[in-house]
Amino acid sequence: MKCCDRFRFGRSRSMFLILAVVTGCPFSGPAAGFRALPELREDLRPLPPEVKARTSLAPVVKAVAPSVVTIYTTRILQGESFWHPFLDDPAFRRFFGDRFRREGRPRERRARGLGSGVIVSRDGYILTNNHVVEQADEIRVRLADGRTEFEAEVVGADPHTDIAVLKVPATNLPAIVMTDSDQLEVGDLVLALGNPFGVGQTVTMGIVSAVGRGGLGLTDYEDFIQTDAPINVGNSGGALVDALGRLVGINTAIVTGGSGSVGVGFAVPVNMARHVMERLLTEGRIRRGYLGIYLRPLTPEVSRTLNLPEGSGALVGGVASGTPAEAAGLREGDLILEFNGRKVEDGRHLRLMASQTAPGTSVHLKVWRDGTTRSVSLTLAELPNPDTEADDAGSLRRIDLLEGVELAPLDEQVRQQDQIPDYIRGLWVRSVAEGSPLAEAGLRAGDVLLQIQGRNVRTEEAVRNALRQADEPELRLRIWRRDGGRAGTQVLTIPNPRGQR
Repeated sequence: MKCCDRFRFGRSRSMFLILAVVTGCPFSGPAAGFRALPELREDLRPLPPEVKARTSLAPVVKAVAPSVVTIYTTRILQGESFWHPFLDDPAFRRFFGDRFRREGRPRERRARGLGSGVIVSRDGYILTNNHVVEQADEIRVRLADGRTEFEAEVVGADPHTDIAVLKVPATNLPAIVMTDSDQLEVGDLVLALGNPFGVGQTVTMGIVSAVGRGGLGLTDYEDFIQTDAPINVGNSGGALVDALGRLVGINTAIVTGGSGSVGVGFAVPVNMARHVMERLLTEGRIRRGYLGIYLRPLTPEVSRTLNLPEGSGALVGGVASGTPAEAAGLREGDLILEFNGRKVEDGRHLRLMASQTAPGTSVHLKVWRDGTTRSVSLTLAELPNPDTEADDAGSLRRIDLLEGVELAPLDEQVRQQDQIPDYIRGLWVRSVAEGSPLAEAGLRAGDVLLQIQGRNVRTEEAVRNALRQADEPELRLRIWRRDGGRAGTQVLTIPNPRGQR
């Protein structure tokens, strides 16, 4: 027994020594490894209100957060039911009946989406992005408390600005306070609120990086607030607020290389969103003003050639017949400097201002022509709807420029396959024939066609209309492309047969 005791003791001692070496503990006495705690300095008082107001945005977040909601959408996708000729074989039907026959119910698949929204009235009106709820069969809104949910209906939507208005059956909701987004300046502090990736309500901070951003190919009418406040998937439709917690924009999109936010995010200004909402609620649709002119880029070379003043303005590239511009005597080569007393920055800015002015409104233009300025007055017409306007150019397949190009809608399968972000809206290029006009211009299979001449194209009919109406010498196609690990938009150019006169 003693022998065994010595063996056991020796083994225990060995384990003790190994443990001491591994842990680095000296084990030199009964109190070894225990030390008295040092005296720590602490101040557990809450920040005084006057200090917190200067150093923390928590009061702002507490006031705003209840107004930002999470939006869950469901699209019901119908798939073909499985069928094989063998299923109609009498022997097979003898044992299994008709349950597997082609007359069976088609399979359904549910595609779920996530976004954010902003409560703008106590009686349940909510602003969000159109792309968050577009084609959704079911929409549910969850309040910031994480428990209360409502079914929501789409009261109206405008894909041309990517704004939608929802309504939930509720009262006494915490409505956000709006402000004038035209007062924003570069450098102003802003907060972005939403539910990125579905992790829960999240607040990020940044500054206004730029105002009046356009030409991005995201919407037809672009006047974006650019911010470096991180915006990610799920933030779409959420709130961009100023340092006082007032709504200045609706978070809409980001520029990314496929790895999430890189500090370049965009929000629709609240002034634009509010205008769209008010028109949808009072008129049921958006009626936009229309001049009836074609615009061409104003480059330094063009300015020198036409002896135009350097700086801002919108250059008239042509005048459509039967339009307000023709009736007012506008000509090709005119440079529009002001619209109703407001300076015109460029063609995009002029188009934006006209679109936000009601048809039937009399407007005054300041025009540069032949070395002098003059005033031109006209009454705006209503902009024809590009999605319903009649087209006498025939089908897509008969347009020479699109010969050899096969386009398809962006569906969930294509998005997942090509890693196309949700905010990209356009037509997927399924194939491009070698040697075709657009192949020579650089179009590739897998690209997404976003715009033609600055007009969004989401249907084949919109493509036909854009090509038919384009009268400039050069066509500009804005596309989205993933090239290896990088993705983004770029512009392809090609001579326009219709514009060569």
